[in-house]
Amino acid sequence: MNLLNIFWNLVIESAPWLLIGYLLAGIIKQVIPNEWIHKQLAKPGFLSIVKGAFIGAPLPLCSCGVIPTALAVRKAGASKGATSSFLVATPETGVDSISFSYAVLGPIFAIARPLSALLSAIIAGMLVNKFDPEDVPVALEETTASPCCHSKNQPSVAAPSLTEKLVSAVRYGYGRMISDTAKWLLIGLLAATIITAVVPQSFFLRWGDGVIAMLVMVAVGLPMYICATASTPVAAGLLFAGISPGAALVFMLTGPATNIATMGVIREQLGTRSLLAYLTGVIGTAVICGLVLNQLYTAFGWPLQLSMLAQGEAYPLWRQLLAILLAALVARVWLQPFFARKQPLPEVA
Repeated sequence: MNLLNIFWNLVIESAPWLLIGYLLAGIIKQVIPNEWIHKQLAKPGFLSIVKGAFIGAPLPLCSCGVIPTALAVRKAGASKGATSSFLVATPETGVDSISFSYAVLGPIFAIARPLSALLSAIIAGMLVNKFDPEDVPVALEETTASPCCHSKNQPSVAAPSLTEKLVSAVRYGYGRMISDTAKWLLIGLLAATIITAVVPQSFFLRWGDGVIAMLVMVAVGLPMYICATASTPVAAGLLFAGISPGAALVFMLTGPATNIATMGVIREQLGTRSLLAYLTGVIGTAVICGLVLNQLYTAFGWPLQLSMLAQGEAYPLWRQLLAILLAALVARVWLQPFFARKQPLPEVA
């Protein structure tokens, strides 16, 4: 079946880069503790907005995972702008989605995506601070993780060894990260398969390659609950169907950062004015970055590098084995709870 072949080819093409990205995500989780993030963003001002963007960009958190972390950052004393900056940069990009973008869309998108995400996050944070300033700084909350909270009578906990950190990184990357993104990754791959097989290449050409086409992508991405990794194959399918590179970039920026759940949390925690400033910064910056990217493609004559859509039928054995490994890790997310329920209860004596 053509659809099945397209889907499996997408998995084969994606597997090596996704597995590398998930491992890097686990390593970053071990290297950058949450307490350090809170400390860096506690002081309000422009510097904390920039820090929020640069700290959030590589973090291995998807659209759902970033919300509790951002709320903790806010409670730690971060300004509305820094919290917003962190909320934009974290789901829009990450080490896993950057490596995946390189494999699927080529090096230009792998560079343009994180740079645009950083710019989008900083502008959104600045707009939030500008149009919804805080009258009273947020009070810092005490955290049990602070070193000063340990008394001298408490036993010290030995720092984990390098081997233990590596094991924890593997468990987080190939466990928690895959669990958080499995559903949306599968949805993204299925959507890319359908778009590639069904939608003709001229379908999106009616919108052109300017602002109107990008606003259409905003309308498509705005209500979606999709992570950066899952948005990548969808963007590739849209490119194959005829949209411009800039419009694809707009989709990849707005989809992960403007879903309904995130907007609801921003309105509840930061206020309606902050939400409007947030959306203005994200959407406005995405459209501007999309227009610039289109101009660069035209000026330099860059070709689209849709590797996963242009590969031949023959894949080396090692890529097929990695695809099977990725499929097994994703399938485990749904199979593990099923087998856990099937285990018999221990007998009561």
